[in-house]
Amino acid sequence: MEEFSKLIEIMNSLRAEDGCPWDREQTRETLKPYLIEETYEVIEAIEEGNPEAIKEELGDLLFQIIFHCRIASERKEFDISDVIAKISEKMIGRHPHVFGGAEYKTSAEVLKQWEDRKKEEGKNRESILEGIPKEMPSLLKAHRIQSRASKAGFDWNHIDGALEKMEEELHEFRKALKAKNKHEIEDEMGDVFFCLVNLSRFTGVNPEDALRKTIAKFIKRFKHIEMKAAELGKSLSDMTIEEMDAFWDEAKKSK
Repeated sequence: MEEFSKLIEIMNSLRAEDGCPWDREQTRETLKPYLIEETYEVIEAIEEGNPEAIKEELGDLLFQIIFHCRIASERKEFDISDVIAKISEKMIGRHPHVFGGAEYKTSAEVLKQWEDRKKEEGKNRESILEGIPKEMPSLLKAHRIQSRASKAGFDWNHIDGALEKMEEELHEFRKALKAKNKHEIEDEMGDVFFCLVNLSRFTGVNPEDALRKTIAKFIKRFKHIEMKAAELGKSLSDMTIEEMDAFWDEAKKSK
């Protein structure tokens, strides 16, 4: 708590009249990109399995939270203590099996009562799909929407149904490509993505994590091609697709 208080004082100094010009100029709107960036840097550190990096990035994310609380305090809305009190109250209320007399034996039971508590708090009143952030990454948002719809019973009984739907949407996508209708191509491509997310849900795979890891894999393999091209004294534009494919396969084998 001593270190936490120290960090709050650092923020107070940065925002003071004689503090840092840059920090004093920041608003909720200007800080939004940094909040998102720091969150993804925490995720990257976790995926790398680097404890030191996780520690550092969590600190950066915490600083963003304190920054927003300081701005709210200046606007006389709330401060960091109010935020902590609010989340503490929420966690106690949503875990009656830990802090009360309720008994839940499985994670499924816990999640059901969690949703029930949210309804009691006035959330998800008109639709079970309410409360999902609009700015959430699309793959993750699709996954969350499908999960909620599934809990309401709107789902296939087996992954085979989702696979058949995937094949149906691919067929529609091919038809749109053949017709060269840009609007239909976009529409059908969106349906294909949505089906892929559904397949990831059935298999227990987080689509956002899966795609992010594939992107990282692609970058690593492509850099291998660039490195090999440089060793040959060539630019990528000088290489044939066959040469690049050979180096790509080389990178795949090297893991």
